[in-house]
Amino acid sequence: MARRPTIKDIARRSGVSESAVSFALNDRPGVSEDTRARVRRIAEELGWQPNSAARALSGERSGAVGLVLARPAHTLGVESFFLRLVSGVQEVLSAGRIALLFQVVEDVDAECAVYRRWWAERRVDGVIVVDPRIDDPRPELLAGLGLPAVMVGGPDVPGSDTTGPDPSESTAARAVPPAVPPSRRPSTIRADDAGAMIQVLEHLHGLGHRRITHLAGLPGLAHTARRTASLRTWSEGRGLGPDRVRSVVTDYSDAEGAAATRRVLAEPEPPTALVYDNDVMALAGLAVATELGIAVPGRLSIVAWDDSALCRVTHPRLTALVRDTAAFGRLAAEELLAVLAGGLPRTRQSELPRLEPRESTAPPPAAY
Repeated sequence: MARRPTIKDIARRSGVSESAVSFALNDRPGVSEDTRARVRRIAEELGWQPNSAARALSGERSGAVGLVLARPAHTLGVESFFLRLVSGVQEVLSAGRIALLFQVVEDVDAECAVYRRWWAERRVDGVIVVDPRIDDPRPELLAGLGLPAVMVGGPDVPGSDTTGPDPSESTAARAVPPAVPPSRRPSTIRADDAGAMIQVLEHLHGLGHRRITHLAGLPGLAHTARRTASLRTWSEGRGLGPDRVRSVVTDYSDAEGAAATRRVLAEPEPPTALVYDNDVMALAGLAVATELGIAVPGRLSIVAWDDSALCRVTHPRLTALVRDTAAFGRLAAEELLAVLAGGLPRTRQSELPRLEPRESTAPPPAAY
């Protein structure tokens, strides 16, 4: 294996001291412009790159950003949302030659342990935090560590500058505890889950559906709370009680999506429409309906929260919420870079998803 070039190699080739090479490469005074240019040219010829670990130990940036997913591993293998999100993040970071350090853990406690280790080892300059939770411990931890962060999909943070609308959020759905000082709170990329849910419900209600079940994701997540709260408020405004419009939590997996579908369709008064929190569960629900001989959309309408290629190639094609998830990731990465450059914490609004009606939704049968 070829040996990595060092500052000593550059100094030998350039005919200057190692200190002069260090000054030239780190853009410090003490060498002439001619020497600086010669040293940099030789460093490029040798393929030299700075040692990120050594730079971090000297107090400089590590040149890396961290992202931890605290999800059961079996729920990630078939879900495309995070792959598209990471592709958007990576698009921005790679343009600035910044590395993405990625890790999957089982729960939030393990995620917090990763942040403590990364901070102690100076492995990352900042982190992108996903899946904000109710009573989330991570903002306070990150503020205490002094580790810059951006929360993806979180609610508006009180006291921060806001780009975009400033809708009210229920206390239960807030992910940032008030103990975190405003200047040290993470920036937030806000997703309007409530507005997206209303789009879905209005579409189904307009078709004539009055028994709607929402197959939600993991309990405790802030966006699950926002979606279920929006559904509850909308149904109360329409005079539809929880016996007709409701949410049922799952773990996002196809197996649990299928099991929950079987349970609700076996009830004496089953729903005429099902709304799934991801495409994988929606496809599993469609398979269950087909197995049970329940026509889609003849007797049952199905909506997927996030659109994907799977929603568009299945039969019938699934009505879904369409959004540019890669753009969501790009926005998060851009905001973290802004924070690392000295920007103040703020909330930015992502694009509202757009409902794309397809063949899986239609009016319910007259008998229902």
